[in-house]
Amino acid sequence: MSIEIERKFLVKNNSFLADSFQKKYIKQGFLNTDKHRIVRIRISDDTGYITIKGITNETGMSRFEWEKQIPIDEANQLLTLCEDTPIEKHRYLLKNDSFVFEIDVFAGANLGLIIAEIELSSEKDDFSRPKWLGKEVTGETKYYNSILSKTPYNKW
Repeated sequence: MSIEIERKFLVKNNSFLADSFQKKYIKQGFLNTDKHRIVRIRISDDTGYITIKGITNETGMSRFEWEKQIPIDEANQLLTLCEDTPIEKHRYLLKNDSFVFEIDVFAGANLGLIIAEIELSSEKDDFSRPKWLGKEVTGETKYYNSILSKTPYNKW
């Protein structure tokens, strides 16, 4: 159980690929997308997870998060119970000073959308901004995965 502090940005181009040190395929769905308690099922490569997230604070940067690893077969079964459109994406990890950017290149109904997230230890943390980093969208709910599953990028 922890408080997740992150900021989100659009990505201008794919020049970040040259600096990536890891790539994963992610498929996820949502059992519940109520803004007060989101319940997500995720498969990252060959590992399953269940995650519960609370409501985002006023700044859009912080919220409660609880996550537990679950067997892959259970994750696959739970995905069949999820709401609306599953999220599919490739996640690239990049070091940035003492932080790590997670860049999600969406596929499926969200093809064309690329979002960078950086997890921080404090809302006041500062970090360098690579040239490929675009407009900040922290707190803009249309970019939340739970909303993208209901209103995919290809319907904007």
